[in-house]
Amino acid sequence: MTPHPAREALHNEVHARPYERLTAPLLLSHVAMFGPQAGAAYAHMVELLRKRHLPLPAVDANHLSADLGGVHLRWEKHTEFHTCTFWKPLTDAASAAESAGHVFDQSAIAELPPEWLAALPGEWLVGLHMLVLDAPGLKQAGTVMSPVLRRLVSANLYEDSLVGASLMDGDAQVCTDFRLRADGFSRTVLATDGMNPRRLGRAVQRLLEIETYRMTALMGLPLAREVGASLVHAEQDLATVAAQIRSAQREQEPELLRQLTQLAAEVESLYARTHARFSASAAYFELLQRRITELREQRIETLQTLGDFMDRRLAPAMQTCAWAARRQQALSERISRISNLLRTRVEIEQQQSSQDLLDAMNRRQKAQMLLQTAVEGLSVAAVTYYGAGLVGYLAKGAKSAGMNLVPDVAVAFSIPLIALAVWFGIRRLHRSAQAAAD
Repeated sequence: MTPHPAREALHNEVHARPYERLTAPLLLSHVAMFGPQAGAAYAHMVELLRKRHLPLPAVDANHLSADLGGVHLRWEKHTEFHTCTFWKPLTDAASAAESAGHVFDQSAIAELPPEWLAALPGEWLVGLHMLVLDAPGLKQAGTVMSPVLRRLVSANLYEDSLVGASLMDGDAQVCTDFRLRADGFSRTVLATDGMNPRRLGRAVQRLLEIETYRMTALMGLPLAREVGASLVHAEQDLATVAAQIRSAQREQEPELLRQLTQLAAEVESLYARTHARFSASAAYFELLQRRITELREQRIETLQTLGDFMDRRLAPAMQTCAWAARRQQALSERISRISNLLRTRVEIEQQQSSQDLLDAMNRRQKAQMLLQTAVEGLSVAAVTYYGAGLVGYLAKGAKSAGMNLVPDVAVAFSIPLIALAVWFGIRRLHRSAQAAAD
């Protein structure tokens, strides 16, 4: 069988970004760099691996996972951004829980060379530190926050903006405050109770993707606000032009049509510049909602769940982006309708002018036909006159030659015959010309 060129790539797509096997306790740092520097990001990762004498990934790899010696690296390439996740195990979980206020000071990303971090391609968009600890008895706690999690939350997170939930059928509890610290990172604390490494890896990956997709989805919000200001002016201009069309004279219509064309070009240019961003924001928001659903959240105590928080804080921003996209589309359609109405009005007036011109041409043609008829009558008379003259000369010559002819009588008899012959000849010529024209 002849294999399809993309058969293997399509088959292996389901294994493109496998979940990591994680074991608590660990400390994790996650960054996302925005920008289409995929090739530069790959080269940057290869440079780090080469310096550590580690195996290099394939050139077309979309992700890589490597142990850098005490710190593990996971890199993923996406369409608009790439992410780097670093984590290291905590050797003494008990001391980490006791020194809760300083546990994030020993972040995993601090183990990387500062010059390598500073040279990461792209613009820094997402920064997150996550602490994952064991919390025995978590399943029995149910909707009550684990004591270990409570101690870490009170020491590292802001209580006034705290968000948390029980995840994965009660096997884990997570808390975060979505606040940036002095180092530019936010913090998340995840407590687990006997989750196997694969399941814990899935839970951590979903939490990281929620933070990443939250920020990438919001990339369309500044553009939506900018579009809103631009559309206000465009709508005002359209209303002014529409009002002028109602009372415009014929000589003003070309200028109004030019203004509408210019306004349509501006709106379409704005739409082309923002459509991809708004579509991407909607796609990221859909992915975020799917990741939240996969966590199977349950409320703990009186805290908002991640889903409730996103519905309350992020959904309005996404509605703003969707509203800006719909408003652009509606304005474009309104401009198109008004332009079509004005063009129809101009075309009707042009057709009326063309009709008047045709009527004038028909009148001139009728006048020419009348003149032609008159001229034809004169032509028949003139030809008959000259033909009768020729007959007279012929009769006089015949009389001089001895023939018994009276010239005047011959001329008198020839005039009707010549006139009829000339008239029939002209009519035949008219019929031939008409047949050729048809």
